[in-house]
Amino acid sequence: MMNKIKLLVAAFFLISFASFAQSNDQPLKIGYTNVEYILLQLPESKQIESNLKDHSTQLENQLKGKYAEYEAKLQAYEKGAATMDATIREDKEKELMGLNNSIQEFQRSAQQSLQQKEKSLVDPVIAKIDKAIKDVAKENGYTYVISNQALLAGPEDGDISPLVLKKLGVDPAKAQQTPEPAAAKPASKPATPAKNNKKKN
Repeated sequence: MMNKIKLLVAAFFLISFASFAQSNDQPLKIGYTNVEYILLQLPESKQIESNLKDHSTQLENQLKGKYAEYEAKLQAYEKGAATMDATIREDKEKELMGLNNSIQEFQRSAQQSLQQKEKSLVDPVIAKIDKAIKDVAKENGYTYVISNQALLAGPEDGDISPLVLKKLGVDPAKAQQTPEPAAAKPASKPATPAKNNKKKN
């Protein structure tokens, strides 16, 4: 799940920088932060991951049920095909084809559902972080705040992440003990059925 969130965060930063106009007599002051890191420190992060895991499990179970139905009917067809009337055999084959198509369509819609669910959960938290960054920047006189992923070098006191975490009600000292975002587990995806067996003629 968190690997996908990285993409959402990256897209967010491509279109939204916390920038603030300063009066001409104020010096340029640039800060940096990491939205992904901040997100992982918030209580909402665990809840998002839990909700996505539950949603993914529901989709997996539905997909497994559809595939089990297909396999059972395929085996029954293969056992009785030789003695079936041609009309009945053709009807069974159409039914199997319909079930196979249903599985493929469900896989596509399940992925879309998972992505939409993730976006609906993450977007409000990203907006909250964005507001906190802008508030911190205004309060501390930063002209610009950029993502540290685009930063090649900079002073430690330019990192406003601790200030943003405080603004969001998180103790920075405790947050620093949390693993870096790259160590986060990705969300599980709906299971993909094994390749379908070909029907006998």
